[in-house]
Amino acid sequence: MVVKARKAGAKEQNERSEGKSRRGREGKSAQLHGRNAAIIRHKLGLSATPTPPPLLLLLLRALFICALALTAGFLHWYHLSELFENDRHFSHMSSLEKEMAFRTEMGLYYSYFKSIIEAPSFLNGLGLIMSDRLTEYPLVINTLKRFNLYPEVVLASWYRVYSTTMEFFRIPTKMCWTINRGEDLDPVESCEGMGDPAYFYVTFVFLLNGAMMSLFYIYGTYLSGSKMGGAVTVLSFFFNHGESTRVMWTPPLRESFSYPFLVLQMLLLTHILRTKDPSRNSMVALGVSTVMFMLPWQFAQFVLLTQVASLFASYILGYLSPAKMQALLLTHMVSLGVCFILMFGNSMLLTSFYASSLISIWAVVALRNQFAQMFRAGFLTWVMQCVAWGGTTVILKFLLALVLGASDDAHISSLIKSKFTSYKDFDTMMYTCAAEFDFMEVETVLRYVKTLLLPVNLLVVGVIAVKIIKDVIAFLRRRDGAEHEDDQTEKLAKAVLVYHTLQLVAFAVLAVLIMRLKLFLTPHMCLMTSLLCSRQLFGWVGEKMKQHTAVFIIVSIMAVQGVANLQQQWSIMGEFSNLPQEDLLEWIKENTPPNAVFAGAMPTMASVKLSAGRAIVNHPHYEDAGLRERTKLVYSMYSRKSAEQVKRNLMSLQVDYFILEDSWCTRRTRPGCSMPEIWDVEDPVNAGKTPVCTLLSRDARPHFTTVFHNNVYKVLKVPKAAKHTR
Repeated sequence: MVVKARKAGAKEQNERSEGKSRRGREGKSAQLHGRNAAIIRHKLGLSATPTPPPLLLLLLRALFICALALTAGFLHWYHLSELFENDRHFSHMSSLEKEMAFRTEMGLYYSYFKSIIEAPSFLNGLGLIMSDRLTEYPLVINTLKRFNLYPEVVLASWYRVYSTTMEFFRIPTKMCWTINRGEDLDPVESCEGMGDPAYFYVTFVFLLNGAMMSLFYIYGTYLSGSKMGGAVTVLSFFFNHGESTRVMWTPPLRESFSYPFLVLQMLLLTHILRTKDPSRNSMVALGVSTVMFMLPWQFAQFVLLTQVASLFASYILGYLSPAKMQALLLTHMVSLGVCFILMFGNSMLLTSFYASSLISIWAVVALRNQFAQMFRAGFLTWVMQCVAWGGTTVILKFLLALVLGASDDAHISSLIKSKFTSYKDFDTMMYTCAAEFDFMEVETVLRYVKTLLLPVNLLVVGVIAVKIIKDVIAFLRRRDGAEHEDDQTEKLAKAVLVYHTLQLVAFAVLAVLIMRLKLFLTPHMCLMTSLLCSRQLFGWVGEKMKQHTAVFIIVSIMAVQGVANLQQQWSIMGEFSNLPQEDLLEWIKENTPPNAVFAGAMPTMASVKLSAGRAIVNHPHYEDAGLRERTKLVYSMYSRKSAEQVKRNLMSLQVDYFILEDSWCTRRTRPGCSMPEIWDVEDPVNAGKTPVCTLLSRDARPHFTTVFHNNVYKVLKVPKAAKHTR
């Protein structure tokens, strides 16, 4: 018994000592973990002992940030409105002049807004644009499916409600007066106010883009962790305004409605990347904003492709967990499906590289363990995942296009091919001969340098790149490829910076290839300047006051050229006038039957449909394969083919009148880019002959009859092959 008691006592004593030892080890482990966490917080520029501020202080901060954001939004709205008014004197233009000011595809989009507001009812107007017989005669097309017209539908419904409400309460909505134009021209009535359709339309476009600037302030503040960062973003945008947006010159373009929602979407994505376990509401908000970005613009899918690629690269480098990556992919897939339904089964969405990329990345993430086992953890695994993503995406894209019989986006592949090879065809030349689809100009880069936008971005990206390289080297040095929990925590904290850097690189590649796409690059560069105020990146400069002083000095230097850029914008003073086209449209309305069918240059056709209400066979929305073929038949007028062949082409489209413009026959943006020279690529057999447009501008007989002409336009009557009715 004594022995047993002694043994029990010894056992109890051993257990106590083991417990103390275990508690000591746990205490040391917790202490070590706490020390590591403190080190990580110090590296990231966070407080070592964060204490939540009082609720009232948080509320005051939020109100102050909102007030600054609203101020930025108001200033941008006012800036856009004034630039637009100064450029065109919009408030003193007649209704016809306002419509003519919406040239090319802008006029096409606005024509559907006009159709809905002039219809007997909203539903009747909606039915008209969903069974449209005027845009591609004699075809009946659903323009909601083809042209991303939801902005026009929404604005038209608002306009009808607004007009009805104001009329019910007998509140005047516009002020009209007579404008004496002189030069033996008839006076015109001009109206200003929300009751004027064109004024209502552009006002909401500018309000939306004013709200975008408010989002940019909040975005810059959130990304940098400093209210000063938001201010730097807004100032950078204003200093580089001409490179950041063109909404003040082209309000109806799709990007004017779409891009503000991309800013919101990327802000929500930033929040999700920073959150360890994002809520379902955050994911739903991200999905809704993605839908709002995709619906107004057919090009949105290419931007979202770069976003998904940037996220995938972040995942490969270990800055994004597999669970979060799959959640983001699922959100994108659902958003794409919703857009596909709302666009009435638009095949371009499903056959895009974006859709194929979502599937291929999902497969790569799902098979991550198999990749690790086959190639071991390390650099080779990263390479093989990228190869699998790229190869699978291309194969899926072309398989889906083959199965669905879709070729609408074939010109995009040809356009990219023409950038890197000597490949040319009619469609690619139509794009590449336009300055906005050429490579980025050297002058654009110089403008970035003058406002310090490029040097600042190189500095920010350089600092982030150093951190990424250190992480990559540390990972590759590990034999087993495993990471400690603290390393993973630190990497996830950097995920936002890594994503934004990769997204900037993607936007830069797009902008270099196609100058028009600098409208994505420049705003993102402005956003990245906010990181000058980030303690996470530039805490090494010194205490916060020193860092802010350095930022203030940099912004002051930026302002020298930035203010000069703004003054140059403010000095633009113009007054819209296009008397030859006004003369043409008035003649069409008075001298041609309502069911007459027209063909001609794409920009002019948009105006004919909008202002004269006549049917057209081609238009500026060049993204459809069938429309490209129709346009090629119409543009044979500017080839070196025989006049007889051109006449047969127009008769096959049931055209009644062709609007011939000499400038389209003779103008040349650069060597090889006149219309006859473009046709020489497509039709080398007839190269060297006199263009048919030159011959017909002298004498249209015997193939056509000239029924109208002025110093710009000549209307040729096309003989009938057979009677056709609508």
